[in-house]
Amino acid sequence: MPPRRRSASGYRGVRQRPHGGFYAEIRSGDLRLSLGTYDTAHEAARAFDAAAWRLGRPCRQMNFQDVQTLQQALDLAPPPRLNSAQDRAEHNALQRRLLVAQEDERVMAEWRRRHPKDVAYEQQYWASRREEDTRRRREERLDRRRRKAWACAQADLVNAGGRSFFTEEGECWLDCWLSTSDDTNDDDDGADDWSDWD
Repeated sequence: MPPRRRSASGYRGVRQRPHGGFYAEIRSGDLRLSLGTYDTAHEAARAFDAAAWRLGRPCRQMNFQDVQTLQQALDLAPPPRLNSAQDRAEHNALQRRLLVAQEDERVMAEWRRRHPKDVAYEQQYWASRREEDTRRRREERLDRRRRKAWACAQADLVNAGGRSFFTEEGECWLDCWLSTSDDTNDDDDGADDWSDWD
C-alpha cells in the first residue's frame, strides 16, 4: 500500500479544525485512534509520532526523523488541549452565529425571488459604485504620477546645478517618494500614501 499523502497542515495524521486548533489521529486498518486537539500543527504532529512509535510504525511513517526511541517521542509529545467551559461557550456562540447567518441567507434568497426589480437596481447601483471607485483611484494614481514626475524633474534640475522654484523645506519635495504602483486595493479608502510608513 502506498504511503498516505500529507494533509494541508503539512504533517501526516494532522488536520486543521475549522474553529482553530489541530486534530491528530492515527489510522491502522479500519481502526481510527483519536489523539486529541492541539494548539499548533507541530504539537499535533509530535503526538502522532508518539502514537506511531507505540504502534511500532516504521520511521518513514513519522513526521519527524529526529526521534530515535519511544521515550524521546513521548517526551516531545505535548498533552492534548483541554476543552474548558470557555471553549464550549465560544463554540456555542459560533454555532448560534452560524445559524443566524444561514437564516439570513435563506431570507435574502426569498427576498431576491420576490423582488427581482429591487435586485436589478441594487446590482446596477453597486456596479456604478465600482466604476466610480475605479475612476477615482485612476485619477488619484495619475495625479501622484504627475506630482512625482514634477518633483523628480526639479530634483534632477537641482542636482545638475540649476535652481528649483520649490522652497528648501517645501512639502513638494516629498512627492519624489510617492507610490505610483498600479496595484490598487479594492478596499482603498483614500488614505494618504504615507500610511505604510507609520
